[in-house]
This record gives sequence, C-alpha cells and structure tokens, in this order.
Amino acid sequence: MMKVGIVLSGGGIRGIAHLGVLKAFSNLGIRFSHISGTSAGSIAGALFAAGIDPQEGLDIFIKTKLLRFIRPAVGSLGLISIERTAELLKTFFPEDRIEKLQIPLTIAAVNFSEGRLVYFDQGPLIRSILASSCIPGIFRPIMIDGQMYVDGGVLNNFPVEPLLNNCDYIIGSSCNHLRAVDKITNITRLMGRAGVMSINKDMEQKAAFCNVMVEPKGMGEISTFDMAKAETIYWLAYEEALKTIRADESLRALVENNILLKKDAGDAASS
Repeated sequence: MMKVGIVLSGGGIRGIAHLGVLKAFSNLGIRFSHISGTSAGSIAGALFAAGIDPQEGLDIFIKTKLLRFIRPAVGSLGLISIERTAELLKTFFPEDRIEKLQIPLTIAAVNFSEGRLVYFDQGPLIRSILASSCIPGIFRPIMIDGQMYVDGGVLNNFPVEPLLNNCDYIIGSSCNHLRAVDKITNITRLMGRAGVMSINKDMEQKAAFCNVMVEPKGMGEISTFDMAKAETIYWLAYEEALKTIRADESLRALVENNILLKKDAGDAASS
C-alpha cells in the first residue's frame, strides 16, 4: 500500500486548519503513514496521531479554552509561560511518548542553546510539543535535558524533510496564506504580515517536495491567538481540502484507489 505522509505548518490558532484538512482526508478513507509538524502543526498532528478524531480536536480547543492555561512569566526570558498547558495535554496523551502514538509523528523544534534545528520522533511527547510551540520573545523557552528549546518555526515552519525518504506521496497543509493588500492600518498588522511573509518564503520553496498542497485562502490574516475564529478556521480548511481533492487528479486517484482497496479487503473478509 502507498505510504502517504502529511506535513503541517506552524501558525498559532490557525493551526486548527490542519484538523479540518485531516478530517476531510480521513472521511475519504485516506490513512497516513507519517505526520510531520511544527508548532501548532505539532499539536494538531499529535492529536490525530493519538487517534483523536479531528472534530473532537476542534472541540478540545473550544471547550477547554486552551489559552487560559497560559500564565505570565514575570522576570523571565519570555512574557508568557506555557508550562501549565502540560496539565491539559496529559488528559489527551496519558502515555506521553511519541513512539506510543498510533501514527509515526515528527516534531520540529529549535535547540536555542546550540542554535540548531532538531526533530523529535521519540521520547516525551508533551515536552516536545511545548518546545515546538514556544514562540521566542512571547513564551519562555522550554528546558529539555538542560537545553533551551523554542518554536520550530524559527528555522523550519514547514518540516517536509522527515517525510522525503519515508513516504511515496506527500500532502502539504499550510495555514498562512496572505491575500494582496493595498494598505496597512497599524503597526501590529504590519509586523504580523511581515512575520507571516517570512515563514511563507520557506514554505513556498519546500512546497515543491509535496505532491499536493492544501492552503486555505487568506488564513494568514487571522491573528495568532484569535480563539473566536476557531470553528471558522476549521470549516474553511475542511472545504478547501475537499476542493483540492476534487481539482487534483493524483489525489482523486489516491482516494479512488483507497476505496477499491477497502472494498477488496471487505470482500475478502466476508468470503
């Protein structure tokens, strides 16, 4: 059977888009052999790899009010601490080991102490997720084995590399598309747009390694922490994934082949 991998970009609350994308593919019977993600993509990827339905993942974000677990870290290297988020994540990842997930997962993070990119594919799951999601200057660095770790998006916001030698077909999911604009109204929007443009440059270059890309239009304009848009983000991404499947011949063939394989397996089981 063809090995299908998916790479999930970072993007703050926009990462909920990945859950919508995963829901669309799973509804059509596509099974992933490997998932790779950065920051928000690592959270969405971990939930899915643990066997949690994407719709339930959306409910987790909405009902638990994930951001309430963030607490000030006065006097530290970051303005905010995400350490207490671990308490919530333990509810969904009780075994807390990457290798215990149902689907192999690779999490990109940056070893800030040594200034290098790292990929976690085994070891503590929750600590790796926190490290990958730790935006420097906003969040206090996460300590792992005496080393400081920060958001993987600093060096790799679209970690397709771990999939290249492990998958026959690669799907990219990006949640940072920007529409063209003719004016900027304030400094916050200016800086936010500049940041998204920077990480998109990396994604655009690496998209060439993907067989297909799912990228909901205008998603990059949504604020990193705008929880009120969670459900909108999810459904926009779900619809974009379905649209991409309908438009891409190789994806349609993948879905149809999977349906035939499932039918053959069902026939064999009943005979």
